[in-house]
Amino acid sequence: MMKLSTLEYLALVLTIIGALNWGLVGALGFNLVDTVLGFMPLLVKITYIIVGLSGLYMIFVLIKFQQT
Repeated sequence: MMKLSTLEYLALVLTIIGALNWGLVGALGFNLVDTVLGFMPLLVKITYIIVGLSGLYMIFVLIKFQQT
């Protein structure tokens, strides 16, 4: 089994956080990111971008793991 690099681990954690936030939005109509960071709209936007990029990066990590 391959070990995750620090970047891969961070991307995985951010992707999980993003998925949990979407789960809260879908199930309860509660957006945790907006609740915590809503007073700083730019920070909310940056957070969404970073989580989205993490999800894209995890696609490449998955492909890498499947090739080994």
